Amino acid sequence: MTQADFLRSPFPPAHELPDGPPEGLGRFFNRELSWLSFNWRVLDEARNTRVPLLERLRFLSISATNLDEFYTVRVAGLRELARERKDALSEDGLTPSEQLVLVSADARRLMEAQQAVWNRLRGEMERAGIVLVTPEGVTAEERDFLTRYFHEQVFPVLTPLAIDPAHPFPFIPNTGFSLALELARASDGRQMQALLPIPAQLRRFVPLPGGARFLRLEHLLLMHLARLFPGYRDAGHCTFRVLRDSDLEVEDEAEDLVREFETALKRRRRGEVIRLKITVGAPAGLRRLIMAELDAAPDEVIEVQGLLGMADLSELVLDHRRDLLFPGFTPRVPERVQDHDGDMFAAIRQKDMLLHHPYETFDMVIRFLAQAARDPDVLAIKQTLYRTSRDSPIVDALCEAAESGKSVMALVELKARFDEAANIRQSRRLERAGAHVSYGFMQLKTHAKISTVVRREGDALVTYTHFGTGNYHPITARIYTDLSLFTCDPALGRDATKVFNYLSGYVQPEGLENIAIAPISLKPRLLGLIAREAEFARLGRPAAIWAKMNSLIDPEVIEALYAASQAGVKIDLVVRGVCGLRPRVAGLSENIRVKSIVGRFLEHSRILCTGNGHGLPSRRARVFISSADWMQRNLERRVETLVECTNETVKDQIVSQIMAANLADEANSWVLGPEGRYVRHLPVGRDDLFSCHRFFLDHPSLSGRGSAGAGDVPALTHARDEGQPSAPRGVAAAPAS
Repeated sequence: MTQADFLRSPFPPAHELPDGPPEGLGRFFNRELSWLSFNWRVLDEARNTRVPLLERLRFLSISATNLDEFYTVRVAGLRELARERKDALSEDGLTPSEQLVLVSADARRLMEAQQAVWNRLRGEMERAGIVLVTPEGVTAEERDFLTRYFHEQVFPVLTPLAIDPAHPFPFIPNTGFSLALELARASDGRQMQALLPIPAQLRRFVPLPGGARFLRLEHLLLMHLARLFPGYRDAGHCTFRVLRDSDLEVEDEAEDLVREFETALKRRRRGEVIRLKITVGAPAGLRRLIMAELDAAPDEVIEVQGLLGMADLSELVLDHRRDLLFPGFTPRVPERVQDHDGDMFAAIRQKDMLLHHPYETFDMVIRFLAQAARDPDVLAIKQTLYRTSRDSPIVDALCEAAESGKSVMALVELKARFDEAANIRQSRRLERAGAHVSYGFMQLKTHAKISTVVRREGDALVTYTHFGTGNYHPITARIYTDLSLFTCDPALGRDATKVFNYLSGYVQPEGLENIAIAPISLKPRLLGLIAREAEFARLGRPAAIWAKMNSLIDPEVIEALYAASQAGVKIDLVVRGVCGLRPRVAGLSENIRVKSIVGRFLEHSRILCTGNGHGLPSRRARVFISSADWMQRNLERRVETLVECTNETVKDQIVSQIMAANLADEANSWVLGPEGRYVRHLPVGRDDLFSCHRFFLDHPSLSGRGSAGAGDVPALTHARDEGQPSAPRGVAAAPAS
């Protein structure tokens, strides 16, 4: 069976539900539970023995970090809804209180599973020579080292605190980690309660000489209590960790948006406690004190038998143990850029250029802007910034351009969650350099990824444009799969200019040629494209949709996909995270397949391909890249772009290489069933499962002289069309969403 045969293969039989196709609220999966299901898939990579050991540890750390953010944002929001709008219903008909009960139960199961995974990984790490020691296991030489380390690196930044009427309980910030103590005075046994907040700047795992043995920081502190509390002994202790509501509230009528966000960030630091995790067996008095002082209700307290703060395990992903990590790779420089001696403008003039990160280097985006900053023929640069790195080379280039007298406009989004403070710093730096800085709209986040460079060439002004599916962030671009489209197509340049005018001056963009933008035209365009495929199907023509995104929860879009499926459109969706659509249900969605790819790289690109009356794959397809997921917030409350790719080479690269490989992937894929359960099939003894990540690492550059395409993707030896496989022995399926 060839790859082309596979992509055109019949869909598997639809599942007949006992009561027929669901109606109303039963047509959707719950958003919060679907997100937890995604995090179960992340955790499962930590159990996947096909993944190198320390990479499994990294997945465990990521799942813990993800869950922390879920609590501080999503659970916090549900609690607020439960207090203020008890009758508010989710798309699947649950009240906020009902969702909180279900979320809490599943999250607690997830945390228990994380501890079990950590216990297994810790044993494997010890066998590989990476040991986490206890104070009892420290050698005399290591004890001497730890004493020096404590006095030189730890003691100066600690603040031991007695807790009594003269010493009130201190504020513990979001993700704050502390050691609580019951102390007895050696001279008379008098009891004292004390607290030792542990600064986030300290390493959680202290490396011992040799770099293969580590001691937890809280154990180091307990070993040196006599130095911290002279004259007292340990009569009981526990550790605890706090998560707080991290949502921001900003006044609609703020006169100075930057100052308002600085104030809001201070308020967020003091948000109410959402979750309190405390070690099991904590002294009763300490437990009561901590709960009372943090105003934590019993249902917000989670007792942990094991390791607190699993996000910190990322410290143990040791760079020098290459034998326990994924093989290294060097992102490719596109051949066409090399052919033009690194001249980005010359490469783009030759033909539109598509880059697939991280397989092709994000340095080309940086080079595009750095070259523009130094080119005397460049007159103006416009740039959106949603998230970027602390020492951003993108911001460096924009500042250099502004300081050299070029017109630079930067749209900095202050509302990018958890990057607000960093974006304030970047905006001030840009303003000092002389750039025009705009913050977009009060009620809308600007999530579009656009950069334009206006260059004088002879008597003409040429606009070079970059459209991305991901952030201008060179660090995350090493692990996020995203697309970059470089073009000097005049129509796309005009469209980009109109979008920037909308962002900087509220000028409604009229006459857009190849771009649709949210919240104005993107959703109607998307619904129209889906409806058009349905009409092709009703006319008896081949009709297909391939799409890739991070999340799919917008009910109007889901209903449009259901209608298209019922009309006969063959729909393949690659949805990494949250999915509210119920696939493969007879009479509702029998022509829709949904898969989630979770592996070495974080799938982040947003792509839409429609058969345009010719099915897929087809050279006559319509192909779009986007900054938007198919969520109400993206389509209705953000500024986003949907860019149609008209260059035939770019279209073929997206359809026949990127989407074809994603749909054919076996090694990293989970299939969503009609009941909400994700399952993947990893047969024992099969080491030849096709991986889209490995395919893109091994094959030539998309934008150069390489010719990898659908014909290079191996045919599946066990097809998706056989229906829902069972989870094989040793590989757990993610729970129902």
